[in-house]
Amino acid sequence: MKLKIKTGDTVRVIAGDHKGSEGKVLSVDRVKNKAIVEEINMVSKHEKPSAKNPQGGIVKKEAPIHISNLSLIDKKSGETTRVGFEVRDGEKVRVSKKSNEVI
Repeated sequence: MKLKIKTGDTVRVIAGDHKGSEGKVLSVDRVKNKAIVEEINMVSKHEKPSAKNPQGGIVKKEAPIHISNLSLIDKKSGETTRVGFEVRDGEKVRVSKKSNEVI
């Protein structure tokens, strides 16, 4: 399946506990169809002391969200939009369905 959300995109959560929240996509897992979004779906995780974190303790980090619960935000209008693919100038590009502009 072709994923329509990539690293660096600004997205809005459209379903779940964090519905309405916006953030930047930090990474995408193509196998599990999940994405990690900055400052959204934060979970507390206990970590043992290590060389990297000598203090250890409780650490807050982002948990992945399924791609189907995210919608891309159109830069022109600031609203959520669907994404399509078109061939322009011999190159396949992502296109916003609302504004018909290249993303």
